Amino acid sequence: MMGESKRALITGITGQDGSYLAEFLIAKGYEVHGIIRRASTFNTERLDHMYLDPHLKGGSLRLHYGDLCDSNVLSKLLEEIKPHEVYNLGAQSHVRVSFDMPIYTAETVAMGALKLLEAVRDFKQRSGIDVRYYQASSSEQYGKVVETPQVETTPFYPRSPYACAKVMAHWATVNYRESYGLHASCGILFNHESPRRGETFVTRKITRAVGRIKMGLQDKVFLGNLDSKRDWGFAGDYVKMMWMMLQQDEADDYVIATNRTISVREFAELAFKHAGLDFAAHVEFDPRYLRPAEVDLLLGDPKKAKDKLGWVPETTVEELAAMMVDSDMELASREKTLKDAGHAMPEFVGHDQ
Repeated sequence: MMGESKRALITGITGQDGSYLAEFLIAKGYEVHGIIRRASTFNTERLDHMYLDPHLKGGSLRLHYGDLCDSNVLSKLLEEIKPHEVYNLGAQSHVRVSFDMPIYTAETVAMGALKLLEAVRDFKQRSGIDVRYYQASSSEQYGKVVETPQVETTPFYPRSPYACAKVMAHWATVNYRESYGLHASCGILFNHESPRRGETFVTRKITRAVGRIKMGLQDKVFLGNLDSKRDWGFAGDYVKMMWMMLQQDEADDYVIATNRTISVREFAELAFKHAGLDFAAHVEFDPRYLRPAEVDLLLGDPKKAKDKLGWVPETTVEELAAMMVDSDMELASREKTLKDAGHAMPEFVGHDQ
Protein backbone atom coordinates (compact mmCIF):
# COMPACT_ATOMS: atom_id res chain seq x y z
CA MET A 1 0.00 0.00 0.00
CA MET A 2 3.06 2.29 -0.34
CA GLY A 3 1.94 5.64 -1.69
CA GLU A 4 -1.65 4.51 -2.21
CA SER A 5 -4.65 5.35 -0.07
CA LYS A 6 -6.77 2.43 0.97
CA ARG A 7 -10.20 2.33 -0.61
CA ALA A 8 -13.23 1.22 1.35
CA LEU A 9 -16.76 0.51 0.11
CA ILE A 10 -19.60 0.84 2.62
CA THR A 11 -23.17 -0.31 2.08
CA GLY A 12 -25.66 1.41 4.34
CA ILE A 13 -23.42 4.47 4.50
CA THR A 14 -26.34 6.84 5.07
CA GLY A 15 -27.28 5.05 8.29
CA GLN A 16 -26.02 5.59 11.82
CA ASP A 17 -23.15 3.09 11.65
CA GLY A 18 -22.26 3.94 8.06
CA SER A 19 -21.84 7.62 8.84
CA TYR A 20 -19.64 7.01 11.89
CA LEU A 21 -17.55 4.45 9.99
CA ALA A 22 -17.10 6.78 7.01
CA GLU A 23 -15.99 9.53 9.37
CA PHE A 24 -13.52 7.19 11.08
CA LEU A 25 -12.02 5.90 7.83
CA ILE A 26 -11.74 9.32 6.19
CA ALA A 27 -9.86 10.59 9.23
CA LYS A 28 -7.41 7.72 8.65
CA GLY A 29 -6.83 8.83 5.07
CA TYR A 30 -9.08 6.32 3.33
CA GLU A 31 -10.83 6.98 0.08
CA VAL A 32 -14.37 6.07 1.12
CA HIS A 33 -17.10 5.02 -1.28
CA GLY A 34 -20.70 4.52 -0.23
CA ILE A 35 -23.71 2.93 -1.89
CA ILE A 36 -26.98 4.85 -1.65
CA ARG A 37 -30.38 3.98 -3.04
CA ARG A 38 -31.96 6.28 -5.58
CA ALA A 39 -34.87 8.23 -4.10
CA SER A 40 -36.81 11.39 -4.91
CA THR A 41 -35.44 13.04 -1.74
CA PHE A 42 -31.92 13.23 -0.35
CA ASN A 43 -31.06 11.00 2.60
CA THR A 44 -27.48 12.08 3.27
CA GLU A 45 -27.94 14.34 6.29
CA ARG A 46 -25.71 12.11 8.42
CA LEU A 47 -22.89 12.56 5.89
CA ASP A 48 -23.18 16.18 4.79
CA HIS A 49 -20.91 17.58 7.52
CA MET A 50 -18.00 15.49 6.22
CA TYR A 51 -17.72 17.67 3.14
CA LEU A 52 -17.15 20.71 5.36
CA ASP A 53 -15.06 19.37 8.26
CA PRO A 54 -11.39 20.43 7.80
CA HIS A 55 -10.27 17.61 10.09
CA LEU A 56 -11.49 15.02 7.60
CA LYS A 57 -9.44 16.15 4.62
CA GLY A 58 -7.06 13.20 4.93
CA GLY A 59 -9.36 11.12 2.76
CA SER A 60 -12.34 11.57 0.51
CA LEU A 61 -15.98 10.55 0.28
CA ARG A 62 -17.79 9.48 -2.87
CA LEU A 63 -21.35 8.20 -3.18
CA HIS A 64 -22.73 5.82 -5.79
CA TYR A 65 -26.26 4.75 -6.61
CA GLY A 66 -26.89 1.07 -6.06
CA ASP A 67 -28.86 -1.52 -4.14
CA LEU A 68 -28.01 -4.75 -2.35
CA CYS A 69 -30.78 -6.45 -4.31
CA ASP A 70 -29.02 -5.70 -7.62
CA SER A 71 -26.04 -8.04 -8.02
CA ASN A 72 -25.16 -6.58 -11.42
CA VAL A 73 -24.66 -3.10 -9.97
CA LEU A 74 -22.66 -4.51 -7.05
CA SER A 75 -20.25 -6.21 -9.45
CA LYS A 76 -19.91 -3.05 -11.56
CA LEU A 77 -19.18 -0.90 -8.51
CA LEU A 78 -16.50 -3.29 -7.25
CA GLU A 79 -14.86 -3.22 -10.67
CA GLU A 80 -15.01 0.58 -10.77
CA ILE A 81 -13.92 1.32 -7.19
CA LYS A 82 -11.49 -1.58 -6.68
CA PRO A 83 -11.86 -1.48 -2.88
CA HIS A 84 -9.45 -3.03 -0.42
CA GLU A 85 -12.12 -3.26 2.26
CA VAL A 86 -15.89 -3.81 1.98
CA TYR A 87 -18.18 -3.13 4.93
CA ASN A 88 -21.69 -4.53 4.56
CA LEU A 89 -23.88 -2.42 6.85
CA GLY A 90 -26.86 -2.12 4.53
CA ALA A 91 -30.16 -3.66 5.62
CA GLN A 92 -33.80 -3.18 6.46
CA SER A 93 -32.66 -2.91 10.05
CA HIS A 94 -35.81 -2.27 12.06
CA VAL A 95 -36.78 -5.43 13.96
CA ARG A 96 -40.45 -4.57 14.51
CA VAL A 97 -40.89 -3.49 10.88
CA SER A 98 -39.42 -6.81 9.71
CA PHE A 99 -42.61 -8.54 10.89
CA ASP A 100 -44.56 -6.29 8.53
CA MET A 101 -42.06 -6.63 5.65
CA PRO A 102 -40.49 -10.10 6.06
CA ILE A 103 -39.78 -10.81 2.39
CA TYR A 104 -38.18 -7.44 1.69
CA THR A 105 -36.17 -7.79 4.90
CA ALA A 106 -34.88 -11.20 3.83
CA GLU A 107 -34.05 -9.97 0.34
CA THR A 108 -31.98 -7.02 1.58
CA VAL A 109 -30.40 -8.58 4.67
CA ALA A 110 -29.84 -12.22 3.70
CA MET A 111 -29.78 -12.27 -0.10
CA GLY A 112 -28.13 -8.86 -0.20
CA ALA A 113 -25.20 -10.17 1.83
CA LEU A 114 -24.96 -13.28 -0.34
CA LYS A 115 -24.95 -11.23 -3.54
CA LEU A 116 -22.27 -8.93 -2.17
CA LEU A 117 -20.13 -11.84 -0.96
CA GLU A 118 -20.34 -13.45 -4.38
CA ALA A 119 -19.44 -10.17 -6.07
CA VAL A 120 -16.45 -9.75 -3.73
CA ARG A 121 -15.29 -13.34 -4.33
CA ASP A 122 -15.50 -12.94 -8.09
CA PHE A 123 -13.81 -9.52 -8.07
CA LYS A 124 -10.95 -10.66 -5.83
CA GLN A 125 -10.37 -13.68 -8.03
CA ARG A 126 -10.22 -11.57 -11.19
CA SER A 127 -8.34 -8.53 -9.85
CA GLY A 128 -5.93 -10.11 -7.40
CA ILE A 129 -6.72 -7.30 -4.90
CA ASP A 130 -6.74 -8.51 -1.29
CA VAL A 131 -10.36 -7.57 -0.59
CA ARG A 132 -11.38 -7.83 3.06
CA TYR A 133 -15.05 -8.11 3.95
CA TYR A 134 -16.95 -7.12 7.09
CA GLN A 135 -20.44 -8.44 7.80
CA ALA A 136 -22.66 -6.59 10.25
CA SER A 137 -24.09 -9.40 12.34
CA SER A 138 -26.50 -8.70 15.20
CA SER A 139 -27.20 -9.69 18.78
CA GLU A 140 -30.80 -10.23 17.63
CA GLN A 141 -29.52 -13.51 16.16
CA TYR A 142 -29.38 -14.89 19.73
CA GLY A 143 -33.08 -14.10 20.18
CA LYS A 144 -34.49 -16.47 22.79
CA VAL A 145 -31.11 -16.87 24.42
CA VAL A 146 -29.88 -20.30 25.48
CA GLU A 147 -27.09 -18.94 27.68
CA THR A 148 -26.11 -15.68 29.35
CA PRO A 149 -23.90 -13.85 28.64
CA GLN A 150 -23.80 -14.50 24.92
CA VAL A 151 -20.43 -15.19 23.28
CA GLU A 152 -19.27 -16.09 19.77
CA THR A 153 -20.12 -19.79 20.27
CA THR A 154 -23.60 -19.24 21.73
CA PRO A 155 -26.20 -20.92 19.46
CA PHE A 156 -28.53 -18.59 17.57
CA TYR A 157 -32.29 -18.65 18.24
CA PRO A 158 -33.73 -15.86 16.06
CA ARG A 159 -37.12 -14.39 16.98
CA SER A 160 -37.91 -12.10 14.04
CA PRO A 161 -37.65 -12.08 10.24
CA TYR A 162 -34.79 -9.60 10.64
CA ALA A 163 -32.90 -11.94 12.96
CA CYS A 164 -33.53 -14.96 10.72
CA ALA A 165 -32.11 -13.04 7.75
CA LYS A 166 -29.10 -11.92 9.78
CA VAL A 167 -28.37 -15.54 10.74
CA MET A 168 -28.25 -16.49 7.07
CA ALA A 169 -25.98 -13.55 6.24
CA HIS A 170 -23.69 -14.46 9.15
CA TRP A 171 -23.31 -18.10 8.13
CA ALA A 172 -22.92 -17.18 4.46
CA THR A 173 -19.96 -15.00 5.49
CA VAL A 174 -18.43 -17.86 7.49
CA ASN A 175 -19.02 -20.21 4.56
CA TYR A 176 -17.29 -17.92 2.07
CA ARG A 177 -14.35 -17.60 4.47
CA GLU A 178 -14.02 -21.35 4.86
CA SER A 179 -14.88 -22.33 1.27
CA TYR A 180 -13.03 -19.69 -0.74
CA GLY A 181 -10.41 -18.31 1.66
CA LEU A 182 -12.07 -14.90 1.71
CA HIS A 183 -10.89 -12.58 4.47
CA ALA A 184 -14.45 -12.23 5.76
CA SER A 185 -15.30 -11.38 9.37
CA CYS A 186 -18.55 -10.96 11.29
CA GLY A 187 -19.01 -8.42 14.03
CA ILE A 188 -21.86 -9.56 16.27
CA LEU A 189 -22.79 -6.12 17.53
CA PHE A 190 -25.11 -5.71 20.47
CA ASN A 191 -27.39 -2.66 20.57
CA HIS A 192 -25.43 0.47 19.76
CA GLU A 193 -27.00 3.90 19.76
CA SER A 194 -26.14 7.57 19.23
CA PRO A 195 -27.68 10.96 18.45
CA ARG A 196 -27.68 9.76 14.82
CA ARG A 197 -29.94 6.79 15.59
CA GLY A 198 -33.15 6.75 13.60
CA GLU A 199 -36.12 8.23 15.42
CA THR A 200 -38.16 5.01 15.16
CA PHE A 201 -35.72 3.02 17.33
CA VAL A 202 -36.62 2.86 21.00
CA THR A 203 -33.64 4.71 22.50
CA ARG A 204 -33.92 7.62 20.09
CA LYS A 205 -37.70 7.60 20.39
CA ILE A 206 -37.23 8.08 24.13
CA THR A 207 -34.59 10.83 23.95
CA ARG A 208 -36.44 12.59 21.14
CA ALA A 209 -39.55 12.64 23.32
CA VAL A 210 -37.57 13.87 26.33
CA GLY A 211 -36.37 16.90 24.37
CA ARG A 212 -39.83 17.70 23.05
CA ILE A 213 -41.49 17.24 26.45
CA LYS A 214 -38.89 19.49 28.06
CA MET A 215 -39.68 22.17 25.48
CA GLY A 216 -43.44 21.78 25.89
CA LEU A 217 -43.95 20.37 22.39
CA GLN A 218 -45.53 17.11 23.59
CA ASP A 219 -46.58 15.54 26.88
CA LYS A 220 -46.39 11.73 26.54
CA VAL A 221 -44.36 9.01 24.88
CA PHE A 222 -45.88 5.58 24.25
CA LEU A 223 -43.64 2.50 24.49
CA GLY A 224 -44.00 -1.24 24.13
CA ASN A 225 -42.15 -3.82 26.24
CA LEU A 226 -40.53 -1.80 29.04
CA ASP A 227 -39.05 -4.90 30.67
CA SER A 228 -36.91 -6.14 27.77
CA LYS A 229 -33.21 -5.84 28.57
CA ARG A 230 -30.46 -4.82 26.19
CA ASP A 231 -26.71 -4.36 26.21
CA TRP A 232 -26.40 -0.77 24.96
CA GLY A 233 -23.19 0.87 23.72
CA PHE A 234 -22.18 3.90 21.65
CA ALA A 235 -22.09 3.41 17.88
CA GLY A 236 -19.02 5.64 17.60
CA ASP A 237 -17.06 3.17 19.74
CA TYR A 238 -18.27 0.15 17.81
CA VAL A 239 -17.31 1.20 14.28
CA LYS A 240 -13.67 1.32 15.36
CA MET A 241 -13.95 -2.39 16.06
CA MET A 242 -15.24 -3.04 12.54
CA TRP A 243 -12.04 -1.55 11.16
CA MET A 244 -9.83 -3.37 13.68
CA MET A 245 -11.27 -6.71 12.59
CA LEU A 246 -10.24 -6.15 8.98
CA GLN A 247 -6.67 -5.24 9.97
CA GLN A 248 -6.00 -8.71 11.41
CA ASP A 249 -3.95 -11.30 9.56
CA GLU A 250 -6.76 -13.81 9.87
CA ALA A 251 -10.50 -13.21 9.62
CA ASP A 252 -12.66 -14.14 12.59
CA ASP A 253 -15.96 -13.37 14.33
CA TYR A 254 -16.28 -11.17 17.40
CA VAL A 255 -18.98 -10.18 19.89
CA ILE A 256 -18.98 -6.42 20.40
CA ALA A 257 -20.78 -5.41 23.57
CA THR A 258 -20.39 -3.70 26.96
CA ASN A 259 -21.12 -6.79 29.12
CA ARG A 260 -23.84 -4.83 30.92
CA THR A 261 -27.60 -4.96 30.39
CA ILE A 262 -30.43 -2.67 31.48
CA SER A 263 -34.14 -2.59 30.69
CA VAL A 264 -35.92 -0.21 28.36
CA ARG A 265 -37.56 1.24 31.48
CA GLU A 266 -34.15 1.92 33.07
CA PHE A 267 -32.86 3.60 29.91
CA ALA A 268 -35.95 5.81 29.82
CA GLU A 269 -35.49 6.67 33.50
CA LEU A 270 -31.88 7.70 32.80
CA ALA A 271 -32.98 9.89 29.91
CA PHE A 272 -35.81 11.63 31.75
CA LYS A 273 -33.70 12.14 34.87
CA HIS A 274 -30.94 13.80 32.85
CA ALA A 275 -33.47 16.37 31.66
CA GLY A 276 -34.94 16.85 35.13
CA LEU A 277 -38.24 15.20 34.21
CA ASP A 278 -40.40 12.60 35.94
CA PHE A 279 -40.38 9.36 33.94
CA ALA A 280 -43.67 8.11 35.41
CA ALA A 281 -45.54 11.29 34.46
CA HIS A 282 -44.75 11.05 30.76
CA VAL A 283 -44.30 7.37 29.76
CA GLU A 284 -47.24 5.11 28.94
CA PHE A 285 -47.45 1.54 27.69
CA ASP A 286 -49.00 0.86 24.28
CA PRO A 287 -49.47 -2.78 23.17
CA ARG A 288 -49.28 -1.75 19.51
CA TYR A 289 -45.52 -1.58 19.89
CA LEU A 290 -45.11 -5.17 21.09
CA ARG A 291 -43.49 -7.66 18.74
CA PRO A 292 -45.24 -10.93 17.82
CA ALA A 293 -42.21 -12.70 19.38
CA GLU A 294 -40.20 -10.83 21.99
CA VAL A 295 -36.49 -10.94 22.81
CA ASP A 296 -36.34 -10.56 26.57
CA LEU A 297 -32.64 -10.40 27.43
CA LEU A 298 -29.42 -9.68 25.54
CA LEU A 299 -26.05 -9.45 27.29
CA GLY A 300 -22.81 -9.80 25.35
CA ASP A 301 -19.37 -10.76 26.61
CA PRO A 302 -16.68 -9.04 24.45
CA LYS A 303 -13.78 -10.90 26.12
CA LYS A 304 -12.48 -12.25 22.81
CA ALA A 305 -12.36 -8.76 21.29
CA LYS A 306 -10.60 -7.41 24.37
CA ASP A 307 -8.07 -10.24 24.57
CA LYS A 308 -7.23 -10.54 20.85
CA LEU A 309 -7.64 -6.96 19.66
CA GLY A 310 -7.39 -4.82 22.77
CA TRP A 311 -10.79 -3.28 22.18
CA VAL A 312 -12.85 -1.90 25.05
CA PRO A 313 -16.03 0.22 24.90
CA GLU A 314 -15.31 3.78 25.99
CA THR A 315 -18.84 5.09 26.62
CA THR A 316 -21.14 3.96 29.45
CA VAL A 317 -24.89 3.70 29.01
CA GLU A 318 -25.34 6.65 31.37
CA GLU A 319 -23.04 8.76 29.19
CA LEU A 320 -24.83 7.51 26.08
CA ALA A 321 -28.26 8.48 27.39
CA ALA A 322 -26.99 11.93 28.42
CA MET A 323 -25.34 12.46 25.01
CA MET A 324 -28.52 11.58 23.17
CA VAL A 325 -30.75 13.70 25.42
CA ASP A 326 -28.47 16.73 25.08
CA SER A 327 -28.53 16.42 21.30
CA ASP A 328 -32.31 16.03 21.18
CA MET A 329 -32.79 18.93 23.58
CA GLU A 330 -30.98 21.12 21.06
CA LEU A 331 -33.14 19.75 18.25
CA ALA A 332 -36.34 20.35 20.21
CA SER A 333 -35.20 23.86 21.09
CA ARG A 334 -34.83 24.67 17.38
CA GLU A 335 -38.27 23.18 16.74
CA LYS A 336 -39.75 25.33 19.48
CA THR A 337 -38.15 28.44 18.01
CA LEU A 338 -39.72 27.67 14.64
CA LYS A 339 -43.08 26.96 16.23
CA ASP A 340 -43.00 30.20 18.22
CA ALA A 341 -42.21 32.00 14.97
CA GLY A 342 -45.43 30.65 13.49
CA HIS A 343 -44.03 27.82 11.37
CA ALA A 344 -46.14 24.66 11.24
CA MET A 345 -44.31 21.69 12.75
CA PRO A 346 -45.04 18.05 11.88
CA GLU A 347 -46.17 15.87 14.76
CA PHE A 348 -43.45 13.49 15.95
CA VAL A 349 -44.56 9.86 15.97
CA GLY A 350 -42.12 7.06 16.76
CA HIS A 351 -42.27 3.27 16.83
CA ASP A 352 -39.98 1.48 19.23
CA GLN A 353 -37.82 -1.40 18.07
